Amino acid sequence: MALIETEDLTKTYAETVALRNVSVRIEEGDFFAVVGPSGAGKTTLLHLLDLLEEPSNGRILFSGIDTASPDQDRLTLRRQIGIVFQRSIMFNTSVYDNVAYPLRIRGIKNDIDGRVDEALELVGLEGFERRHALTLSGGEAQRVSLAQAMVFQPRLLLLDEPTANLDPRNVSIIESIVSKINHQEQVTVVMATHNIAQAEQLASKVAVLREGVLAEVGDASEVLRKPSELLMSFAASVNAYSGEAHPLDDGLALIDIGDNIRIEAATRKKGKVTVFIRPEEIILSTVPIKSSARNTLKGKVTGITDLTDGVQLKVDAEREFTVIITKKSFNDLRLNLESEVHLNFKATSVRVI
Repeated sequence: MALIETEDLTKTYAETVALRNVSVRIEEGDFFAVVGPSGAGKTTLLHLLDLLEEPSNGRILFSGIDTASPDQDRLTLRRQIGIVFQRSIMFNTSVYDNVAYPLRIRGIKNDIDGRVDEALELVGLEGFERRHALTLSGGEAQRVSLAQAMVFQPRLLLLDEPTANLDPRNVSIIESIVSKINHQEQVTVVMATHNIAQAEQLASKVAVLREGVLAEVGDASEVLRKPSELLMSFAASVNAYSGEAHPLDDGLALIDIGDNIRIEAATRKKGKVTVFIRPEEIILSTVPIKSSARNTLKGKVTGITDLTDGVQLKVDAEREFTVIITKKSFNDLRLNLESEVHLNFKATSVRVI
């Protein structure tokens, strides 16, 4: 039986249509990723699924129950749903009090200490109970948000770009935690993301939204592992390029992505392909370095964005590449706009679909 079904779900704000006739079916235990560019309607869909807002048209079924039924207590349903937003919001108190808060507002009084301990252990923050929440790093705060969402043992966990503002190390930690929540805790997860590589890594099913319309939905392997101009249209932030693959003799392929750039990838595919390179898997240096990386490009820094625990760089190396490095590395390298840099990444870091 499906945990969540939406039927012709539509949401409008004044004259703006945020979602139009979106119908999806999410089974118990699914890891369901909603991918799309900014403004595609991902956050609107999550707010509707969390029953924070009501649809303009269409309906949402939760375990077969129409959430708009006048006989149905929406609050009772909402208390079975956890949600984590892009940016953590911590109360000005201890980690313990922050994690215990969802239990208290639900009137749960039994074994609060034990539930908080279990939630913090789940996110790898044992011993943090007495830490002041406002002193946490961005990655730690996001893990506390996950603990808040899991402490009352929800059936459904909604994640709205949960790693968008984190450095590579914390991205990996959060991804590992949400995967464990889905597989070991058997919680149904719906995650909104613009990161196609992340969706491919974590999700069992994927829906692609574009301008509020459901463009594609299906198994992640089917939707994401085939060349698609639709996916390419919003994937620049994760270094996505279309190209022509030419197999080599050693299990690698040389892929021409245009602008006289050829990169090596660990694939045997031939012909038209789409490639993705995660920003955190690119090693950046100001001088050439010796490494096992099969790909080395030279370029100039054209954009700098300060993230919570890292720095995102845009680099013009004939094609634009996005790189994420730690703040320490950024300061050590003394980077500025127009700094000349070298990009290095392994053939195994190039994902090919």
